[in-house]
Amino acid sequence: MTIFRHAILAAMIGGAAITTACATAPPSAATAANIDAMSTSALDSLTRDNAAARAISDRSRAVLIFPSIVKAGLVFGGAYGEGQMRRGSDVVGYYNSFTGSWGLQAGAQSYGYAVFLMNEEAEDYVTSSDGWEIGVGPTVVVVDQGVAENISSSTLQEDAYAFIFDQKGLMAGVSIEGTKITKVQ
Repeated sequence: MTIFRHAILAAMIGGAAITTACATAPPSAATAANIDAMSTSALDSLTRDNAAARAISDRSRAVLIFPSIVKAGLVFGGAYGEGQMRRGSDVVGYYNSFTGSWGLQAGAQSYGYAVFLMNEEAEDYVTSSDGWEIGVGPTVVVVDQGVAENISSSTLQEDAYAFIFDQKGLMAGVSIEGTKITKVQ
């Protein structure tokens, strides 16, 4: 029982540390430059290697790109990363992504994701809200292999399309449902 209590305490301390790290302070010049470089590389790789991402990117109004999300958990868990919103090649804002979770989980992993915003309403919702929780607001379709096979210019009817990429680590599954995306002030 003592080991279990220590594991819960460690997970709670880790969750508090992740929450504290999620403060919305503006990125420093070095951090912004790093986010810019990583986002450019991740988006270029995603659209080069994935025909569905390329097709959606060509028709999107803007994209939120989070090149590196780190997720860890032991009963309680969290995932955090920093990224940016782009309209074309212009960076229009910096954002952080945070997910908290609890349940049967243990391990750590990293991944990236991109959310292509397809219309003005979806972009305005993200830029004007005090944090966007995926699953609330604009409809987001997570594009997996099955969805990608059925995408065409006539089927792109949703507000946003998300791609998860570069999964590495020892945790099963990645979901962005319930992720909160907040503009960095």
